[in-house]
Amino acid sequence: MQREIAAGSLIKTDIPEWSARVYGKQEFAGAGKTNTGLLVPLERRLARFVLPRIPLWLETYHLTLLTPLWSVGIAAFGYLAAGDLRWLWMVNLMIVLHYFTDHFDGKLGKFRDTGLRKWGFYMDHLFDYGFLCSILIGYSFLLPQKAIFSMMLVLCVFSAFMFHTFLMLAATDEFKVSFAVFGPTELRLVLIIINGLLVHFGVRPLKGTLPYIAVCGTVALALLAYRAQKRLWTSDMQAKAASAAGE
Repeated sequence: MQREIAAGSLIKTDIPEWSARVYGKQEFAGAGKTNTGLLVPLERRLARFVLPRIPLWLETYHLTLLTPLWSVGIAAFGYLAAGDLRWLWMVNLMIVLHYFTDHFDGKLGKFRDTGLRKWGFYMDHLFDYGFLCSILIGYSFLLPQKAIFSMMLVLCVFSAFMFHTFLMLAATDEFKVSFAVFGPTELRLVLIIINGLLVHFGVRPLKGTLPYIAVCGTVALALLAYRAQKRLWTSDMQAKAASAAGE
């Protein structure tokens, strides 16, 4: 009965109130993502519709724990796609399912005020790394052995972007998960489009573009690191000047 009452109160919750709880500043910095992705306005409208309609028996940690299932599915369907590229449509389905569970797990906890902030932060991003690896493992089944080195370079570069995000969180208490207008949702959309193109044109273009993806990613990462260190240097110099003035 209490759960039914709680559900009713959640659905009737004033939109600005729950929106501030979901998207506003969080006590734990890792729970408050900054996302400037191109599709963020549409995602907020989607959240307004979806969150009150998620069944009460489905908890935030249930959504988080579904990510390994999607990751295993991606690797398995990638393996099957080596024999028939049409299996990549199932990979796309796994990506879409991962979007819904990954996008709404933390938001559901904030919406209901039942979130596991630190557990969710750790497990969510640990599983996200596994998801990234599963994508590249799935593609590795489609490529000749000599292309695996390029695939490893791509994994290193994209892992470094994640590493950068966590380093900046520790240094600035700002958890920014997007780069310019490109965030996690835009990345998933690109992957879905790539898979559709592979089904239509075959895997030869993928083999040829991997080195360019690795190079472009490295250049983007270098620019990102340069801007980050410049920002942190300025912050440290200001702190030193303030400390010296105080003494």
